[in-house]
Amino acid sequence: MSCIEVEYLEIIKKQFKHFKERAEEGIQQLSEDELHWKLNEESNSIAIIIKHLSGNMHSRWVDFLTTDGEKTYRNRDLEFVEGNESRESLMKIWQEGWDLLFHTIENLQSEDLHKTVTLRGKSISILQAIQTEIAHISYHLGQILYIGKQIKGKDWSILSIPRGDT
Repeated sequence: MSCIEVEYLEIIKKQFKHFKERAEEGIQQLSEDELHWKLNEESNSIAIIIKHLSGNMHSRWVDFLTTDGEKTYRNRDLEFVEGNESRESLMKIWQEGWDLLFHTIENLQSEDLHKTVTLRGKSISILQAIQTEIAHISYHLGQILYIGKQIKGKDWSILSIPRGDT
């Protein structure tokens, strides 16, 4: 692999690991009931976001190089239905999704970064597919942390640099 390809793969692995760890640090602060809290019927709970991200990762990262990233077996709408999934069940599907993502990224080869993949019937570069996933996960990470902070208020443990601590 060229230097830039090696560096890129290392950077994205670290970025994805950071996203996962940060979300888990937030999720850990919440009770099982709080994982299912929603501001209103149009809002998503953290449980829904976990189900959605897991569904997305299962769809995108299974057979990444050879099949469309939007799998026919995925029921995306069902990911947004509130259930009473246990913390254990949610964290199991969460981990399974991340395992697929990391397994795929770990197995990408230099030449793969110059290929295209299909997403919803459209050909896109592998770099675009990875960057799309980075943006998607970071978007939902922000939601998880924002919801958690709204629920916990002053009891929320800051996961980044606290105010006044530059």
